[in-house]
Amino acid sequence: MAVHAPPRSRARDEHEDVHEDLDESRTPRTTPQTPDGLRARLFRLEQRAAPYLFVSPFFLLFIVFGLFPLIWTAWISLNDFRLGSPMVFVGLENYRWLFDSSEFYNALWKTITIGVLATVPQLLLALGLAHLLNEKMAVRNFFRVSMLMPYATSVAAATLVFAQLFGRDAGLINWVLSLVGVDAVDWRNGNWTAQLAIALIVTWRWTGYNALIYLAGMQSISQDLYESAALDGANRWQQFRHITLPGLRPTIMFTVVVSTIGATQLFGEPLLFGNGEPNGGALSQYQTLGLFMYQQGWEYFELGRAATVAWVTFVLVVLLVLLNTGIAQLRTRERKAA
Repeated sequence: MAVHAPPRSRARDEHEDVHEDLDESRTPRTTPQTPDGLRARLFRLEQRAAPYLFVSPFFLLFIVFGLFPLIWTAWISLNDFRLGSPMVFVGLENYRWLFDSSEFYNALWKTITIGVLATVPQLLLALGLAHLLNEKMAVRNFFRVSMLMPYATSVAAATLVFAQLFGRDAGLINWVLSLVGVDAVDWRNGNWTAQLAIALIVTWRWTGYNALIYLAGMQSISQDLYESAALDGANRWQQFRHITLPGLRPTIMFTVVVSTIGATQLFGEPLLFGNGEPNGGALSQYQTLGLFMYQQGWEYFELGRAATVAWVTFVLVVLLVLLNTGIAQLRTRERKAA
């Protein structure tokens, strides 16, 4: 007798089909890369790489024109290198020569004195002019634009004009002094007179530039502070002292640092004031570090010594910037503590 299997119910067949579908869904499926998926991956890669590509031109230019010359100058300073001759490694011999040279200390002192004579009056005048330009006055925009004219003037043109003004025999400055009974001054051959003349050139050229920087800082200060101070009875001087100056503290710090760096690198004005001679006068009375470096490199052709002067100047600039920054941070902490 044939044995027949019992008939399967429809519900059981459906249950088994559901289990087969679940098993298939749990097994991973490898699908080929579609164009949309590849495009999404490229888009994510572009998002990650785009910021680095945007800033890469700066770093490339900095490496080529900033970092490499700095390292190469440091290497040259360790060699006895004359123009047209092979380099000979001498270690720190150039630095020993520099720190034993009285000419170096003279140039360093003249750089400091001219820098102080030019920077301090320059920033004070710029602050006063910016305060005046911040007030409501007629043709204010004309005066703002005129502030940039000295800065836009060529260093050579400005220095040559001032050299004529400070001439001993036919200079306009001596003619004006003669009207009040003052004898003619030999501005170029005097010690402090030559430094003062160069400082006036620097002050004339950079005062307007710094004034516009201060003006931009003043306009960022809220006018509500001035209105509240006026309601409390504060006069203009009190408002300037207790509102404007504290609000300009970061801007003033920036101009001090930039002016310090510029004073350390002073070169064009004293060179042209002395008719293109790098000795800074007969007694080196206005020879700056820039002129001293130029003299070693292109008058004596001692490129190793010139590179040494350049590196020491770079270190001095860094130390001065750190000193200014440290003093500003210390004053800020003292004010917060008070």
